[in-house]
Amino acid sequence: MRIVLFLIGFGLMTIGSTYIIVYLNLFSFGYTLKEYLMFIFTRYECFYVLIGLTLLTITIYWKGESDDLHL
Repeated sequence: MRIVLFLIGFGLMTIGSTYIIVYLNLFSFGYTLKEYLMFIFTRYECFYVLIGLTLLTITIYWKGESDDLHL
């Protein structure tokens, strides 16, 4: 279960980070840093980074049962 949550979190972080990098092209259209950040915070696909980071943090620090296989 932890591996699945880890992979989902990693995938969501990758998708969100990709969108944030793609939206860096807005600077070439004359956006300021404040306008860019306001735009990023209004896009739902950029929140995948936060969701993915939360899932990764939970899976890394989650205490498993004693019969879990620890690799």
